Amino acid sequence: MQLPKARLLLLSYSSNSSLAAELQDILVSSASLHLEIELVCSKTLLKDQTEMSALASSAKPDLSFLILPPQATGVAEFVETLRTATSGRPVAVVIDDADAINLRELLNAGASDFIVAPLRTLDVQARVMRLLEPVNREKALIDAIKELQGLKRMIGTSPAFISEMRKIPLISKCGATVLIQGETGTGKEMCARAIHYLSPQADKPFVPINCGAIPSDLVENELFGHRFGAFTGARTSQPGLIEEANGGTLFLDEVDSLPMLAQVKLLRFLHDGEYRPLGSTKSRRAVVRIIAATNTDLEESVSKGRMRQDLYYRLNIVPLKLPPLRHRAEDVILLAGHFLAKYARDFGRRVSDFSPEALRALATHDWPGNVRELEHVVQRAVVLSERDVIHISDLSLPAEQSNLEPESLQQAKARMVGHFERNYIRKLLAVYKGNITRAAKAAGKNRRAFWELIRKHRIDVGSMKLEPPRADQ
Repeated sequence: MQLPKARLLLLSYSSNSSLAAELQDILVSSASLHLEIELVCSKTLLKDQTEMSALASSAKPDLSFLILPPQATGVAEFVETLRTATSGRPVAVVIDDADAINLRELLNAGASDFIVAPLRTLDVQARVMRLLEPVNREKALIDAIKELQGLKRMIGTSPAFISEMRKIPLISKCGATVLIQGETGTGKEMCARAIHYLSPQADKPFVPINCGAIPSDLVENELFGHRFGAFTGARTSQPGLIEEANGGTLFLDEVDSLPMLAQVKLLRFLHDGEYRPLGSTKSRRAVVRIIAATNTDLEESVSKGRMRQDLYYRLNIVPLKLPPLRHRAEDVILLAGHFLAKYARDFGRRVSDFSPEALRALATHDWPGNVRELEHVVQRAVVLSERDVIHISDLSLPAEQSNLEPESLQQAKARMVGHFERNYIRKLLAVYKGNITRAAKAAGKNRRAFWELIRKHRIDVGSMKLEPPRADQ
């Protein structure tokens, strides 16, 4: 089996280190290991932790070699710095003389291995394979995630994205309840499928349900099912989604949309695995893993009485937070290229690239619809473009978003102040149940001025007068 390509960083204390050159020659000759090698020689390397940290962070190596001078001091700190800068990737120390350095101190600092001259080709190759084994295993797991159930769309190199993706193989091994949080279009259901299909229950059902798409009076029936005669028109018994997902995974998208009574029953099921179909006098049991997802702030929903606090704690045992595309700027062009190739192939089109202006427009767009919006924009462009290259005129982006000129400080400040005012006033009115006089007093403004702010932001005070349901209902 061919090993994945690995990045190696060689850091040497001297510009003419024979040990560094010898190590590089051995690694370059190891064609079967598929290595990409970067050698950096600097006399100041062991004097400046900031320089080493910046260098390692930009190189993003899978394995680092620290080639030390005789009688080097403070090396343990640099090993720690190097491991931190490379997100815990292995660090091997290479030295001329084992007696010239405290090996125990190096290992305690996090060094994964040490090699003493003279260097032997087979010994170095064996150590490299051993050190890269857990790295390759992690890469293989991430590749498996992308392969399963069409998850190749989970593409990205940004630290925020990779950090969450690395959690999925670990999460999949346990049966704990998972709460996936992220904006619309960030790939919450794909992550839920990845967790399920990498789990020991991969051969069991994966049952998705969008809680926001079901009328509130039918949610309980959908989840728990019903018995014959439970209500008018119930001429036969019908199993619910929990029974359908027995042994596998039930994915609750937009879980914040569940009505209060359904929340109570779901909480009981999460607590003891029991549920009762509508019209039944007997409880049933099912072993189902629950993965919930939301694009809202559930803590705010709890504070406003729209979600039970105890249910929130039960769902949020293992959190997974997907970053929005605007926080993954380096992934936009990568994703756009992927979608371009996919739809050009699917639709039999010869379009193969973006113009520089089109790439700039894609990179600077705010993407409120995230990856889903980007995919649809590229898909439309492939369908409608009559050229081999997609130009900015082929992209269906809002005019205000296509403007590549950044807004001024004054414009940005005004926008943020307006956003803050609106949210602040809405929350204050919600607290005082639409009482403008009390809300104005709490804000430190007179009633007239407060009313003008309400009119400015077009806030419906009437909707604030409805008392939110209590968490114990």
